[in-house]
Amino acid sequence: MTNEHLLNRALGAYLGFACGDALGATVEFMTPKQIQKRHGVHRNIIGGGWLGLEAGQITDDTQMSLALGQAIIDHMDWNIEAVADNFVTWLASNPPDIGNTCRRGIMRYRDSGELYGLPRDDDAGNGACMRNLPVVLATLNRPDLFRLWSLQQSHITHNNPLSDAATLTLGLIVKHLITLGDSDACQQESDALLNQYSQFSYTPYLGKASAYIVDTVQTVLHYFFSTDSFESCLIATVNQGGDADTTGALAGMLAGAKYGVQQIPDRWLKQLDSAVAVNIRRQTTELIKLTQL
Repeated sequence: MTNEHLLNRALGAYLGFACGDALGATVEFMTPKQIQKRHGVHRNIIGGGWLGLEAGQITDDTQMSLALGQAIIDHMDWNIEAVADNFVTWLASNPPDIGNTCRRGIMRYRDSGELYGLPRDDDAGNGACMRNLPVVLATLNRPDLFRLWSLQQSHITHNNPLSDAATLTLGLIVKHLITLGDSDACQQESDALLNQYSQFSYTPYLGKASAYIVDTVQTVLHYFFSTDSFESCLIATVNQGGDADTTGALAGMLAGAKYGVQQIPDRWLKQLDSAVAVNIRRQTTELIKLTQL
């Protein structure tokens, strides 16, 4: 695959992620029936929601991803302390939203210097999985580093086998889509996850879209594999409600990597916070360069 195609799919993944975050935030914590009653089919980035966001504003999903990506770029390599320091700086910025598990892990590092918490059953949320895309982009041709960096950044806040497995699986799917555009390889990664942890099975889809990593992954994989365009994937995902900013972001990441940046609707790209879009384009270029060193 040429560098142009690689960058196209990588940009599709990162910008798709942010669009899914901004689109889904409007209907976060709502049920499908509540969404239908208020919005019909929610299909435009309009802000609002329980956070009262401006149209195009993003949440912790994209903000933490950008913090992680910047730490990699600043060091032109991996520095886990820099990642954790960026998370502390982000926490101090009074973000619009932060999950309890993320807050607990970042505060532990801030107050004690401990980078990794002990394994916990209640660390099985989606907060580590949601921010791992910059690691994927920086390690496209370095599978050993992909695994190491992914798990290290995850364990700052989430140390749980289900969270680990989901973070690695979605990262590998994105890698296959960006580098090869290989849908068969994506299905194989999904099957491998289900063979290891059968609770991730999404057939039949049970309609749960909470922040529990199993619900999140079931929702994302169900709609990714059952739709045929970026827009249809994202709209179907966020209209399931629940933790819609994160399910929307992760679905946008996969669909963007599959279909490319040109398939993201212009109305969404134009509505996305312009400073965020510029930062994502810059980071994507820089992170892809690291892959080629």
